[in-house]
Amino acid sequence: MRIALYQMNIAWEDKKNNYLRAEEAISKAASKGAELFLLPEMSFTGFSMNTALTKEENAKTVNKMAACARKQQIAIGFGWVKDCGVKSENHYTVVDKEGNILSDYAKIHPFSYAGESEKFRGGEKITVFGMNGMNITTFICYDLRFPEIFQIASKKADVILVPANWPETRAGHWKCLLQARAIENQVYIVGINCVGTINGLHYSGDSCVIDPNGKILQEMSGKEGILAFELRNDVREIRDGFPVKRDRREELYCALNQEI
Repeated sequence: MRIALYQMNIAWEDKKNNYLRAEEAISKAASKGAELFLLPEMSFTGFSMNTALTKEENAKTVNKMAACARKQQIAIGFGWVKDCGVKSENHYTVVDKEGNILSDYAKIHPFSYAGESEKFRGGEKITVFGMNGMNITTFICYDLRFPEIFQIASKKADVILVPANWPETRAGHWKCLLQARAIENQVYIVGINCVGTINGLHYSGDSCVIDPNGKILQEMSGKEGILAFELRNDVREIRDGFPVKRDRREELYCALNQEI
């Protein structure tokens, strides 16, 4: 499956501008044969806590991206903010080339350090969708620091997407954790980050594709652009060759957790 990662310099809280730029990038990727186009977290606003401005009751962004997917005949993954009343949810949705929703994930772990938990509630579900014979799961940014949900997802998933707004000051963590999640779960990890200076924070990008052995297959740093890659459907083969997961003792882990 040919994927395209858009490492985007997101215009702060400017949906109209970001929609236009994303649509141009989607058209370019589709013309080169990409089947799945992926944007960073909160793709059209940046990582804003101004939910009064960013939240949506009518899924405007979903409808707009669905129309773009139909026009360009390409599946698209994108981030947006859902209005849930008192608090919002940080969503990442994937639509297929006909504009149908394949996955709609709400970020499980709001980033309390940056005040996200004050404006956003955490999601409570892991989503898995199929595409081109592969099972794919989405997590978002700060979720990367919580390995338990990756272990659960990788019982089915061959590929895990991690769209983010991850600043350069913790870029070392980003790279290390992405590789760790790939190795310990024996899955492909696809990290899609933003780049540039956005609302006073600098982002180095470092979007990448990592194989189930932790090898960085392709990476982009320090610039806006589209990273294209052909994903192989070989996760089952890799796991059969080195069957780590069969030695997990989940009942024991649960029991030990109760004792502490």
